[in-house]
Amino acid sequence: MARSLTDNTQVTAIADELVAEEEPLVVSPRKKRRRAADILPAFGVFIIFIGLWYAYHYSLPSYKQWVVPLPHDVLLHGFTEKDNPENPVSLLQGLLITGRVALQGLAIAIILGTIVAVLMSQAKWIENAAYPYAVAIQAIPILAIVPVLRTLFGQGLMARTVVCVMISIFPIIINTLFGLKAAEPLQHDLFTLHGAGRWTRLWKLQFPGALPAIFEGYRIAAGLSVVGAIVGEFFFRGTVRPRGLGILIDLYTSRLWGEQTYAAIIVAALLSLVFFWAFGLLRKAVVGRWYQGAR
Repeated sequence: MARSLTDNTQVTAIADELVAEEEPLVVSPRKKRRRAADILPAFGVFIIFIGLWYAYHYSLPSYKQWVVPLPHDVLLHGFTEKDNPENPVSLLQGLLITGRVALQGLAIAIILGTIVAVLMSQAKWIENAAYPYAVAIQAIPILAIVPVLRTLFGQGLMARTVVCVMISIFPIIINTLFGLKAAEPLQHDLFTLHGAGRWTRLWKLQFPGALPAIFEGYRIAAGLSVVGAIVGEFFFRGTVRPRGLGILIDLYTSRLWGEQTYAAIIVAALLSLVFFWAFGLLRKAVVGRWYQGAR
């Protein structure tokens, strides 16, 4: 009899585990409402933005309305082959070129920024020595050093990548440094009691606790990397073909092609959002299960 009760208890426990494993597969009405609540405000803001766009267009004099073309005209003339058969191809090629430069610059910024932040976290004198230069890199106007960059790197993709690194490296350094220094003193004391070395403390205490801040820095830098790539394309045209989005925006503006200009701007904004969201998803995958701030 006792054995039968034990068997029934084990079967019940196994069944409860199976049900618990299957529960996440079923989306509850409450979760559906929460998802709708997350989406609807953004959709409402988008509708308001489009309405204001139409209103502002019609409020302008007729000779200025080309500066702010109607949204449906942007879709019709900027993204299709109606006026120019090369429109979709040029936008796609520009997207690939700008995305490539942004990815290269972001990768270099992540590597350099993380190394600098780790060194700064290990010694106060290194932090005092490097911090002003990190701020200076962020504050330098790109236009002021264009001649220097052009002399050193030419006008090709390398110069654009350098501009991208300069614009996106600062948030990586600051966020990584903040995360590495955020460990509690009691946790450091515990590692000291166990005789942990500097690198053991860094790898097993500081880095795991710093991951949320590190990924926030990566996410901010991901959006800035696209801005850096486009800014670099404004200053360093060269003879690279196909043209990046920055060159297309400048070219369309000089030709007074309002619809095409807005189409290129929209593609650039979407590229920046994709970079931002991609690192947000990566952050959620890495730290979302144990860090409450990721919810």
